[in-house]
Amino acid sequence: MAVIVIDMQRDFIEPGGFGETLGNDVSLLQAAVAPCARLLAAARRAGLPVIHTRECHRPDLSDLPSAKRDRGAPALRIGDPGPMGRILVAGEPGAEIIPALAPLPGETVIDKPGKGAFYGTDLAGVLDALGIRFLVFAGVTTEVCVQTTMREANDRGFDCVLIEDATESYFPEFKAAALAMIRAQGGIVGWTATAAQFEEALDG
Repeated sequence: MAVIVIDMQRDFIEPGGFGETLGNDVSLLQAAVAPCARLLAAARRAGLPVIHTRECHRPDLSDLPSAKRDRGAPALRIGDPGPMGRILVAGEPGAEIIPALAPLPGETVIDKPGKGAFYGTDLAGVLDALGIRFLVFAGVTTEVCVQTTMREANDRGFDCVLIEDATESYFPEFKAAALAMIRAQGGIVGWTATAAQFEEALDG
């Protein structure tokens, strides 16, 4: 079993980042921070592998398709200079994971150019090397990067569970719909549980 925390980055969670430039209320994502911290603490106590992802692009933007950069009408686009450096560019302050959930030494950090964490990364190889077949997910946003990665994992034969209170969306109704889709038909994509239930299962 491994825990994967998706994209808990400053650009998505803090004011002035990419999430806010898209017109979102980034304060909604704060609700996931404490449950994510609880999940990480339980996983670390149990000695489980912990993997963090960051959605970001190379400084030359060679891995950023125009279909992604040019969508919508944000105040700033990916690669543009913002309050926390260039938006969603690797190595910039905004692309870093928030301090409250910072990776510990030895924990794997996967930089991904897409919404799913398997596309364009070595995540599959990392999991294979660890012999992992069961994945526990948390992070943001529920209906985009989290659900995409869970669907990718499900297609690859992984059993998946999403920690309900350790994931959030800018749109509460989207989170609710994503959770329902994941659990549908007896777990068509995976299952869900709370951080407390996960902690109890590990510590019990």
